[in-house]
Amino acid sequence: MTQLPDSIEDSVISAILGGRLRPGTRLGEAKLAEVYGVSRTRVREAMMRLETRGIVHVSARRGWFVVEPSATEARAAFQARRVIETGMLRDLHTLPGDAVAHLRAHVEEEREALQTGHVGSRTCLLGDFHIHLAHAFGNAFLTDILRDLTARTTLVSMLYQSDQDAAASSDDHAGIVTLLADGDYAGAARLMDEHIRRVEDGLDLAAAPDPLAGLREILSPGAPA
Repeated sequence: MTQLPDSIEDSVISAILGGRLRPGTRLGEAKLAEVYGVSRTRVREAMMRLETRGIVHVSARRGWFVVEPSATEARAAFQARRVIETGMLRDLHTLPGDAVAHLRAHVEEEREALQTGHVGSRTCLLGDFHIHLAHAFGNAFLTDILRDLTARTTLVSMLYQSDQDAAASSDDHAGIVTLLADGDYAGAARLMDEHIRRVEDGLDLAAAPDPLAGLREILSPGAPA
């Protein structure tokens, strides 16, 4: 079935959020055109949109690649997330009545993924929490911005070998939801700031990225089947 360029964009972002597309991965136009059943022109349009969103870049005569954020870009991405997400929690007090229940259900999904040890699902769910939170406030612009920023910080975590405890991240998410349920938006904003800082502090931004990190993860004895 033919899919539109925005579907290609969504697929690329989802694959990054799920840890399936790593920094530096080449995205060949011909192969993508075959996968999605569209022309290379349509694929190129989608790639150009992703380039403007900071997700891919083009290399002359080599094609499109998933970005490999520098340490400076990594810090900027986390700083942007702190400003946006804490500001959102401090300023927008318009969560609908069922939003907390939906967020709690999402946290339960995170915990199930942690228990089963499915790394891809866990990675995707932990990133999606922030996107779902923005969506709950009903602001489509914030949701789109955070989706792209979360994809970029997911790439950063893969590139700079984050040692952040996934269970601790999920606990932070649960704490944020509890504070929102209590109507403590300022408290939720403080915890969100601490949470994002902890994730950033788990990165080794002073180290050179490991170009074999993806292969090491796939071939490690503990890698999921």
